[in-house]
Amino acid sequence: MALSSIDEEKHVDESPGSKGIVGVLALGGIVAAVMQTLVVPLLGQLPVLLHTSASNASWVVTATLLAGAVATPVAGRLGDLYGKRRMLLISAVPLIAGSVLCAVADSVLPMIVGRGLQGMGMGILPLGISALRDLLPAERLGPSIAMVSASLGIGSALGLPVAAVVAQHTNWHVLFWGAAGLSVLVAILIYVVVPDVPVVATGRFDVVGAIGLGAGLICLLLGISKGVTWGWGSGSIVGLLAAAVLVLALWGWWELRTGDPMVDLRVARRPRVLLTNASSAVLGFGMYSASLIVPQLLVLPKITGYGLGQSMLAMGLWMAPGGIIMMAVSPLGAKLSAARGPKVTLVAGALVLAAGYAASVVIMGSTWGLLVAVCICNSGVALAYGAMPALIMSAVPLSETAAANSFNTLMRSIGASFSAAIIGVVLAQLSTTLGGHPIPTENGFRVGLFIGCGVALASAAIAAFIPVRNTGASERSTESEAVVAA
Repeated sequence: MALSSIDEEKHVDESPGSKGIVGVLALGGIVAAVMQTLVVPLLGQLPVLLHTSASNASWVVTATLLAGAVATPVAGRLGDLYGKRRMLLISAVPLIAGSVLCAVADSVLPMIVGRGLQGMGMGILPLGISALRDLLPAERLGPSIAMVSASLGIGSALGLPVAAVVAQHTNWHVLFWGAAGLSVLVAILIYVVVPDVPVVATGRFDVVGAIGLGAGLICLLLGISKGVTWGWGSGSIVGLLAAAVLVLALWGWWELRTGDPMVDLRVARRPRVLLTNASSAVLGFGMYSASLIVPQLLVLPKITGYGLGQSMLAMGLWMAPGGIIMMAVSPLGAKLSAARGPKVTLVAGALVLAAGYAASVVIMGSTWGLLVAVCICNSGVALAYGAMPALIMSAVPLSETAAANSFNTLMRSIGASFSAAIIGVVLAQLSTTLGGHPIPTENGFRVGLFIGCGVALASAAIAAFIPVRNTGASERSTESEAVVAA
């Protein structure tokens, strides 16, 4: 396996406590991911609960998306420069603060600020994956990466039914008090269980690069996420997307010329890293499409002829097994990577995801059918998510592990944002009216599922071209060259 070459770089020997490290970092990823789906059961009620308009309430979701996209690469680079354990603890602070602020909020502004703070904690996931390279022996690295990487999907899948139960049977503020408690627990466990290791990276933090990347991402993601609401041809959206292109182009120019870049684009453009990130972005699109379509099919009334008439709670429970499947499949993905390499696992994951979409088109008429489709899709996501960090970490120097993993996580998030925009347009265009409200037609859902299938196949095709090195010696030679280049 390619990652076996990392064995020479270990700073911490294997110990009985190393198993606890994996559990703590996986729990941290799950808690951070739960924040993404925490408000889903409340979406329809937020305007009333926060005494605001539906348009203003939508920022409760958008703020988390934007803050997470900006904070993730920043946290990764800071982790390389100043220590991953330190940044894991620092990333837990906005999770706690944001959860507490949301728990006491009764109006939209503090809620938006709190949700933005929660989004800033998303850096925990790539930091945790990167820390594994420092803390674990090579023989345990593959399965551990797969488990921690899958925690993003696990948290998203399990968070929805839990949030629905709490929101239905208690005051909605309890959701955020619970999130605050979990965040405190994660911070304590990181402090107690995860050891510190010497910092390998040198140089200074690229403030200009961080500002440029943040500004470009905000313009891009805001333009994508608000395109349907504001109108794709509106001056605001066109201006945001044009600004994104300009700012990100200037950011790339700066990164290639500064001595200590925020993201080393010379490393990022290597075929192994470039194609992995490209496949990740496309797979992020494919993965998120199911999250947009399946819940709507489950909750739409049966009078439509294709809706399944489930409550919000029941919908969450039907989706929850997908998270359990991810936990079960992740170790299998690690074994496949050990036997055949992470490239094969990534291709296989994308193909399984495509198969899940193809199956869903046929069996979307029943709750059990959608449950099977969700489990197939999540199996593919689990395989792919475990393989991506392994491919990235085998191609970048140790001094850039966290930054490279954070950038890969960002690519998945950008793919998911494009999915939300494009699938949203498809469902809006192929819609009908029920009770005075527009709802997607059955054909609209089918088109969305076919798009998800096609995009997953595209991700597999891109991953198939990722170059593979055959020997550990060549792997070590390439990494040594990367350190010198950095």
